[in-house]
Amino acid sequence: MSEGGQEAVRADEEVVLLSRVRELENRVRELERLLGRKTMETEILREALEAARPKKQAWHLPSPPRDASR
Repeated sequence: MSEGGQEAVRADEEVVLLSRVRELENRVRELERLLGRKTMETEILREALEAARPKKQAWHLPSPPRDASR
């Protein structure tokens, strides 16, 4: 560990505590889990919308009566 710290100082890099690294790794895992959940929710909602939409139908307007004049 001291060698890594000395190397970081020689390279003029910031030394980060291992506890902070673990904290950030846990945060990344939590965000990835939430992203996966939201992605799944989006897919479920998209499929529900597609199923709920009526199929496109050809709408026919009623023909005017034959004896009616315009």
